[in-house]
Amino acid sequence: MAGQPVDKDWWRGAVIYQIYPRSYQDSNGDGIGDLAGIIHRLPHVASLGADAIWISPFFRSPMKDFGYDVSDYRDIDPMFGTLGDFDAMVARAHELGLKVMIDLVLSHTSDEHPWFRESRTSADNPKSDWYVWADAQPDGSPPNNWLSIFGGPAWQWDGERMQYYLHNFLSEQPDLNLHNEEVQDELLSVVKFWLDRGVDGFRLDTINFYFHDPELRSNPALALEARNDSIAPSVNPYNWQNHLYDKNRPENIAFLKRFRALLDEYPAAAAVGEVGDDQRGMEIQAEYTSGGDKVHMCYDFAFLSAAQPTGKRIGEVLSKFEKTVGDGWACWAFSNHDVVRHASRWNMSEAEQRLYAAILVSLRGSVCLYQGEELGLTEAYVAFEDLQDPYGKAFWPKFKGRDGCRTPMVWVRDNATGGFTDGKPWLPVAVEHLERAVSAQEDDAASHLNFYRRLLAFRRHHPALVKGTMSHLQATDEMLSFVRQNGDERLFCAFNLTNAAQPVTWPEGQWQIAVGAPFEAPGDGQDALLGPWQAVFATDASHDGEEDA
Repeated sequence: MAGQPVDKDWWRGAVIYQIYPRSYQDSNGDGIGDLAGIIHRLPHVASLGADAIWISPFFRSPMKDFGYDVSDYRDIDPMFGTLGDFDAMVARAHELGLKVMIDLVLSHTSDEHPWFRESRTSADNPKSDWYVWADAQPDGSPPNNWLSIFGGPAWQWDGERMQYYLHNFLSEQPDLNLHNEEVQDELLSVVKFWLDRGVDGFRLDTINFYFHDPELRSNPALALEARNDSIAPSVNPYNWQNHLYDKNRPENIAFLKRFRALLDEYPAAAAVGEVGDDQRGMEIQAEYTSGGDKVHMCYDFAFLSAAQPTGKRIGEVLSKFEKTVGDGWACWAFSNHDVVRHASRWNMSEAEQRLYAAILVSLRGSVCLYQGEELGLTEAYVAFEDLQDPYGKAFWPKFKGRDGCRTPMVWVRDNATGGFTDGKPWLPVAVEHLERAVSAQEDDAASHLNFYRRLLAFRRHHPALVKGTMSHLQATDEMLSFVRQNGDERLFCAFNLTNAAQPVTWPEGQWQIAVGAPFEAPGDGQDALLGPWQAVFATDASHDGEEDA
């Protein structure tokens, strides 16, 4: 509101709610969600207690990868609405106290983008060097062994230009050449365009893919024991390489500094980067978020992988984070539009989901929640004939793609499409989701939805959870605990990650159960056992306001 001081630090500890626009709310009956639909449903996001929304791409696109293949960075795809709709959405979000972050795809465009159409015509046109082109090897094979995350070589032969072009994703998504400063300048002008329209920040897709090795050196093989499936499914040989040369390049630091300098020209713009790397995700987070002169925060795939994190595993991640990232900042998430919903991925009961949600909002960092997470939605089954995701089609049936986490949001129980659309939805609505619709949970004080509301209200009420330090970390497979502190507030957080009662090891202090925590208190006194899948939050009445050593 006018006259109020600007909080340049709003992003630090913010709860960011991700909206996948195709699947949030359809306003015109075509079966595809749109910006007008988002406007209609923004009060739901505000009622959760979120601080910001992140909207997946809505730019003009041929939709080969559903908006992550951009053909015009400065316009809205007609299926989502108009620039006027976008402006109205930003205005409504701001009225409700929500910041707006949009998804920028700067590493690649659509092959239908005018830049690429010009670039492919010859080796000497004005945009000939705007993409990554390379000659074939003498035998006609690709320039090196780089692989696409979506399967197969990362090089596509172009018969018009008689060269290969690089695509880390679909062949219809050619990679931009950010070694060319003209490309950098143009991308930064896109950033400025949206900042001038009132956005508060950006989610940067595939932030560590912006630069490639100019020598085009082949990646070395990755040892079998070092492989994991956090970035690509195990059926994809992408996991068999150590990706030293096709991403994670040091040249990216200078570009991110240019990007940050532009954001700093605005009152309170912020950015979160997606770091996709199996081996060095946390180290890259540190590189990209340290020093206050690059991006504000990043997330990697530490908690987006298949294995359910035990208390010990969470402790290992947090310990490594504290040692590695230093003055950098993380944005933690369990689910998003690219992975199986964590309720199914980790085969969780509702009690487990609530316990893990409490862990998520208690970690030092910001938080991303994915639409439907607050309802306890599971991964939907999508039959092969209904699949839309090219990734799933390529690796079916061992990997079913990303459609199962992208099915439409469910708003009402007594409607076959969950109130998402009056037409045929672009992906089928899961029948089992209808019982978890917003209307089915809204008035039930014990519902999953209202648990999330209480949890986020509790977080917002305790600055130690939002911006505080973390200390006294204790982690076993069964129990996780730590202390969060901000100024005079010292808050002890303990979590029982089992279906049996567990003792709590309390740090030194005069602990009193915090008011408003959405869990049962562990009986009388500090010696009481913490119940199955329960958490306890307690404040230190003895704290004198001095920071922990």
